[in-house]
Amino acid sequence: MKIACIQVDVHFGNPDKNYENIENKIRDAVSKQNVDTIILPELWDTAYDLSRLNEISDSNGERAKSLLSKLSKEFAVNIIGGSIACREGNGIYNTSLSFNRKGEHIGTYSKAHLITLMEEEKYISSGKNSSMFKIDGILSTAAICYDIRFPEWIRAPFLKGAKILFVPAQWPIQRQTHWRALLMARAIENQCYVIACNRVGQDPNNTFAGQSMIVDPWGDIIAQGSSGDEEILFADISPELVEEVRAKVPVFNDRRTDLY
Repeated sequence: MKIACIQVDVHFGNPDKNYENIENKIRDAVSKQNVDTIILPELWDTAYDLSRLNEISDSNGERAKSLLSKLSKEFAVNIIGGSIACREGNGIYNTSLSFNRKGEHIGTYSKAHLITLMEEEKYISSGKNSSMFKIDGILSTAAICYDIRFPEWIRAPFLKGAKILFVPAQWPIQRQTHWRALLMARAIENQCYVIACNRVGQDPNNTFAGQSMIVDPWGDIIAQGSSGDEEILFADISPELVEEVRAKVPVFNDRRTDLY
């Protein structure tokens, strides 16, 4: 499976520019290589313009659904749609939307763990459910940025057979060593692929780390983006490797479910 991580800067509080940029980047990715699955970064539509989310968020995610469904069907490619600011009822959620090659909406996940350090909880409602969906028949899951600091949350879908973890993010550069270590740890402990797409650039409060990466089930980084540049990161993954690693080091069988 050929993966493309679209590592981009995000225009602060400007959905129109961001939609134009994301569509251009997706078209660029499929023109360069025969891609199977594309992943986008976190809040690619609004960035962290939290105080204006009531004004600029996407009602029920309809604008994002329309674009991502159209492009996934046009290019017969799976799209893990990073995340968007999705307004539902009285709440705004940080929500990831996934689509298969037919343009069908196959997965929704709203970020469960909100960053009190950034006062995210004052503007965004937390999600209540984990995510599971199939990409070309491969059971997968999604988490968003800060979620990767909670291993017990990440573990749950893998106990049900997931093989790939997709992680859209806006991870700041001052904690870039945590980014690398946490992604490797989540891959090792769950014996899965971790496909993480981070943004680059700056907003009024942060500079972002980039370094999108694809980590295999041994914890080895097989592709990594730069720290500051927009780029499309390509890599091939072999889901069969997940089963090979789990057979060689049977940590799931060796868990002490009588203790935890």
